Amino acid sequence: MSTLSITGLLIKKNNKENIEGKDGKKWIKQTFVIDNGNEYNNQICFQLFGEDKVKILEQFNTNDKIEVFFNISSREYNNRYYHNIDAWKINSISGDSESLSQPENENSNQEEKLPF
Repeated sequence: MSTLSITGLLIKKNNKENIEGKDGKKWIKQTFVIDNGNEYNNQICFQLFGEDKVKILEQFNTNDKIEVFFNISSREYNNRYYHNIDAWKINSISGDSESLSQPENENSNQEEKLPF
């Protein structure tokens, strides 16, 4: 299975939520939104479950450029499907890394491969 990740600006950190499961177990959850810069559907909301995952987000501030690693899951309820985007790792993207992650010019790649 491939790893899913996306980069963007952290635009919103929602409040932490305390959730109690059917079995009485308590969880902490937090959602956050990034803007990936696309023209359409540019804002994506992720969720973090568990205290250790929620702590990851504490080191980031609004307008930080980040890379979010995530899993997507779906569940059916009353013949409708609901989707979750669960973040499990967040990395800071610095200005230097940003330029390295942009696609290179295709012509420059071809010139580098030529034997002369």
